[in-house]
Amino acid sequence: MRLSRYFLPVLKENPAEAQIVSHRLMLRAGMIKQASAGIYSWLPLGFKVLRKIENIVHQEQARAGHLAMQMPTIQSADLWRESGRYDAYGEEMLRIKDRGGRDMLFTPTAEELITDIFRAHVSSYKDLPLTMYQIQWKFRDEIRPRFGVMRGREFLMKDGYNFDLTKEDALHAYNRHLVSYLRTYERMGLQAIPMRADSGPIGGDDTHEFLVLAETGESEVFYDSAVTDLTFGDRQIDYDSVEDCAAVMEEFTHLYARTDETHDAELFNEVPEDRRRTARGIEVGQIFYFGTKYSEPLGATVQGSDGKPVPVHMGSHGIGVSRLLGAIIEASHDDKGIIWPEGVTPFHVGIVNLRQGDAEADEACKALYDSISALGMEPLYDDRKEGAGAKFATMDLIGLPWRITVGPRGLKNGVVELTSRRTGESEELPPEDAVVKLTQIYAGMI
Repeated sequence: MRLSRYFLPVLKENPAEAQIVSHRLMLRAGMIKQASAGIYSWLPLGFKVLRKIENIVHQEQARAGHLAMQMPTIQSADLWRESGRYDAYGEEMLRIKDRGGRDMLFTPTAEELITDIFRAHVSSYKDLPLTMYQIQWKFRDEIRPRFGVMRGREFLMKDGYNFDLTKEDALHAYNRHLVSYLRTYERMGLQAIPMRADSGPIGGDDTHEFLVLAETGESEVFYDSAVTDLTFGDRQIDYDSVEDCAAVMEEFTHLYARTDETHDAELFNEVPEDRRRTARGIEVGQIFYFGTKYSEPLGATVQGSDGKPVPVHMGSHGIGVSRLLGAIIEASHDDKGIIWPEGVTPFHVGIVNLRQGDAEADEACKALYDSISALGMEPLYDDRKEGAGAKFATMDLIGLPWRITVGPRGLKNGVVELTSRRTGESEELPPEDAVVKLTQIYAGMI
């Protein structure tokens, strides 16, 4: 993509309405535009990152054996009355009527609808276990939407639902989701700590939230600092193995880590004093086991091996896909702008032409652009007739992790400059070597 042909409405000044870094930088970098309170249009750059995050979520869900599907954003109130949640959910749920006067709602979550699908098509224990998920827009009518996409009213969310014959099977699904989420977040350059949490309106006894530590987080969290040393890394795991998944669950949750709703001061005091930490966290996902909370009232049963009907055990598992953009920026930025981790960057590298219109510089930039594109990477070529300072400022603001700078002086010596956005370190390389290095950096990510 050439920047002269791209829609990138960057802002020079900080928007007055933006209270936190991620909101400010997403507006300044031309990623989003507010349509109304808590509701945003996703402009090309923001939409591109959103899709990168969504693809990682899909890949890790498929790796865990979960099946993608799509449910509607508008649901009938009848199912919610059947489960008992229609009146209990509160004013965050947008209730509407269609032209026939039927009560409808804009879905905040989909436990009822997925259970209705299950009960209509699954009747035998032989069809279990089953986990299905979607990535779909949700709406919750927050009383005070703020912080941009971090606490909006409309948001993109991955919500998955497992159906199992027994509690033990369902808890394996719970552990399996924890493993897949750890992989998902690490691929995005995040450390998201699973913390014992409150189930809220979804219900259930077992639930963990995944929180990214950040000063702007809305949740107060209490944890043993040793949890920040844990990483999943590149290890391979058999998702069908109860033992393997349970071992990861134990590894990542045995140390104290809780949100303020479940904080236990007495237990926290058992943590060595030098490792006790209190901080703020951004919730980016949550997993629930709630047993037969929905299957019993909605009649989601299967015929067991003895021929008798058995209500299935269920859980739900969410990832805040659109919220993740804000969380990544909160965790990865400096005073110049965003610093995208390589796994989610909208473009793999920026190419800056210091002398647009110079035949040799133009030709070198085009050759780099073609070489990088041919290798499956996406470069963003700043071919505007702007000064070097303006071009560098734009690249720093939008946060591409790598930049190649091309100018007549370097070309006379047969080199271009490759710069890391994160460290600011630069090295001069022949153009073909810069391409090779980028290939090595992004190996396995494309």
